[in-house]
Amino acid sequence: MNKYVTTALTGVLALGATLAQAADDVTLQLKWVTQAQFAGYYVALDKGFYGEEDLNVTIKPGGPDIAPAQVIAGGGADVVLDWMPSALASREKGLDLVNIAQPFKSSGMMLTCRKDAGVASPDDFADKTLGVWFFGNEYPFLSWMSKLGLKTDGSAGGVTVLKQGFNVDPLLQGQAACVSTMTYNEYWQVIDAGLTPDDLQVFKYEDQGVATLEDGMYVLGENLKDEAFKDKMVRFVRASMKGWKYAEANPDEAAMIVLDNDASGAQTEKHQKRMMGEVAKLTAGSNGALDVDAYQRTVDSLLSGGSDPVITKEPVGAWTHEISDIALK
Repeated sequence: MNKYVTTALTGVLALGATLAQAADDVTLQLKWVTQAQFAGYYVALDKGFYGEEDLNVTIKPGGPDIAPAQVIAGGGADVVLDWMPSALASREKGLDLVNIAQPFKSSGMMLTCRKDAGVASPDDFADKTLGVWFFGNEYPFLSWMSKLGLKTDGSAGGVTVLKQGFNVDPLLQGQAACVSTMTYNEYWQVIDAGLTPDDLQVFKYEDQGVATLEDGMYVLGENLKDEAFKDKMVRFVRASMKGWKYAEANPDEAAMIVLDNDASGAQTEKHQKRMMGEVAKLTAGSNGALDVDAYQRTVDSLLSGGSDPVITKEPVGAWTHEISDIALK
């Protein structure tokens, strides 16, 4: 090979390297561990949808000791996934979290109870022990109990709150009459442990009129003043929603993509395929734009806590359609 060809080839390779480096970096912090709850993002990564938008996306799994709000506050992510009650509570404490997209249209949260514990309706919660997740997940529960007029301090006529780990052991072992579950995850852990649907009484937050928005995309408001950041988020939302719609249409393939990305090796094919089927029901009908009426229902629910509301005033600037309007047109 003569030196001119070599030089030209070197130039082409250098140009290719430069173009490869031109992709914009985006770090996404998940709310929980790698599982089909987040399939749309893993699908977008695996199928090259982010690459098509000139994005180099890093997906950081969450866990029991990881609070997305703390991660983004510390500069550890550009965008985080969080439940709106947690995000709005963080916002009221001074962290300017802004919802830029909402792939989940419906809530998957439930209280799953044993019938043999004497629970047939919410009227039976009084004087029972109920398992509740914390780390920001307790807010929808506290809002619901307030609506029912039930104190959560363990006093007579109220409920005793058991700080629930991210498993269903308190229900299985009789420590609680009910535990927190998601339609796509912990409910099936109860079933797999040997209880049948006939043994259980399930209360979906969605059916009880106390559903709040889950798994929205949040960024720091100050970053939305940066045009380059906004452009990056437009591309991120567009590619992510493409991933979500692909996952809905191809649930088994999406579940396998999630498994391929599970570095822990903890997930199983059966569980992830079942989870993806349930998650697809929650994202169905959403194009990624925040439903303002659903936002207001969430806010109203959180404000209705009597003397102990989750948030104390109507949020201002907690969401924007600016990103999704461009991304989804």
